[in-house]
Amino acid sequence: MARQIFINLPVRDLPKAMAFYTAIGAVNNPQFTDETAACMVFSDTIFVMLLTHDKWRVFTQKPITDTHASGALMLALSCDDRAAVDTMAEAAGRHGGKADVNPKQDLGFMYSRSFEDPDGHVWEPLFMDTAQLPPQS
Repeated sequence: MARQIFINLPVRDLPKAMAFYTAIGAVNNPQFTDETAACMVFSDTIFVMLLTHDKWRVFTQKPITDTHASGALMLALSCDDRAAVDTMAEAAGRHGGKADVNPKQDLGFMYSRSFEDPDGHVWEPLFMDTAQLPPQS
């Protein structure tokens, strides 16, 4: 069985966060969604759990970081091609996030952009063409 990743993110406004993640390509799994949490599925191995602040506090007593003010993490998500990277970043900007919070990267073999979701979590959609990787020295 392939390993799966479940990313848990605290969100201020669950319906707004769900709409944002739907707009950038995730699909809601209602089996794991209620008024306190939503499971957003990017693939059969990548899941984002959006948790209200109250729900988040059930799992940890650590304070919730203001990710608009400080960096906590950056989540890279592979895309099928460069156009898909652009589509995701631009959709983020149109649906309540901020596109290109970091400079675009174009290394030839790898292309990426970044965006913030409405809660300030930074994502980096990227496309890597392994056939274009520079040779190892």
